[in-house]
Amino acid sequence: MSKLNLDMAKKVIEGAETEASNIGVQMVISIFDEGGNLIATHRMDDAWLASIDIAQKKAWTSVALKMPTSNLEEEAVPSGSLYGINTTNDGRIVVFGGGIPLEKDGTVLGAIGVSGSTVPDDVQVAEAGVKAFKESF
Repeated sequence: MSKLNLDMAKKVIEGAETEASNIGVQMVISIFDEGGNLIATHRMDDAWLASIDIAQKKAWTSVALKMPTSNLEEEAVPSGSLYGINTTNDGRIVVFGGGIPLEKDGTVLGAIGVSGSTVPDDVQVAEAGVKAFKESF
């Protein structure tokens, strides 16, 4: 497997959506490929409209920087070494949790971005998507 495709994205989304339902939150779940291109976005019933953009930007940030978006939280504060990074890349960089790379054998094949609740909930649901990815592929 060298490329993330729609069938894979659907399985990742399914794993994330199951977790979101289990914890009682409505989420938007986005999957991007290794080139930062949208594969799929799934909006659960009644999920916040604003979460569409946020989930997509979390996935893009995670694949573009090859790291979870939560890694940026501490360094993006005013005294941090990456302060202002969220203003780069036409404002696409998200500096709080909910975006996680999808990796196979040390290679980033894409990323998941989740938005719709608190940051801890977003991370928990994104991690469930990553788990589904690892179990399926």
